[in-house]
Amino acid sequence: MRNLNNVYIRKATSDDAQNMIDFYNVVGGESDYLSFGANEFKRELKDYKDYITATSQEPNSIMLLATIDSKIIGIATINSSQKERTKHVGTLGIVVSKKYTGMGLGTALMNDLLMWARQNGITKKISLVTNENNTKAIDLYKKLGFEKEGLLKNDNFIRGTYHNTVVMGLFL
Repeated sequence: MRNLNNVYIRKATSDDAQNMIDFYNVVGGESDYLSFGANEFKRELKDYKDYITATSQEPNSIMLLATIDSKIIGIATINSSQKERTKHVGTLGIVVSKKYTGMGLGTALMNDLLMWARQNGITKKISLVTNENNTKAIDLYKKLGFEKEGLLKNDNFIRGTYHNTVVMGLFL
C-alpha cells in the first residue's frame, strides 16, 4: 500500500496468518492495554487463514500490516458486521510492537484506516475501546476526531487490578 521510513504498510493475506498469530502472542506480553496477554491469542492456523480471507472479501472490513523486511511490527484493522442494521459501523483495532512505538506508525496506520473507511461507501462510524489508562492512544484518537461515548467500569482484570474501558466513536 505505501512505504513509510522503511516500514511497508499493506493489506493482510491468508499467507500472513501464522506471522500475525505469532505477533499478537508477543505484543500481548508487551502491553497491558490489549484485550489479551502474552500467548493468549489462541487461534488455529486454518481457522485464522479462513478468517483473513473472509474479512478481505468484505467491502467494509480491512486488515493492514506494517512490516519491516517482511517482519510484522504493527496490525491495524476495521471489522464490520455484514448485517444491514449495523454494517455502517466499523470496530477499530490497532497494535504496534513496543520497539516501534513513538515513531508515528500508529498515526500513519490510523490515517490509512480512516481514509479507507471514508472511501468504502459503507462505513459511517468507527468505534473502538481502550483501557482508560492508555492516555497516549486516547490523545491520538481525540486528535483524529474520536469522542468518548462511554465507560465500561471494571471491564478488564490485569495484574490483580480491575480497569475501566473507554468506548470512543468517530462519525465520518
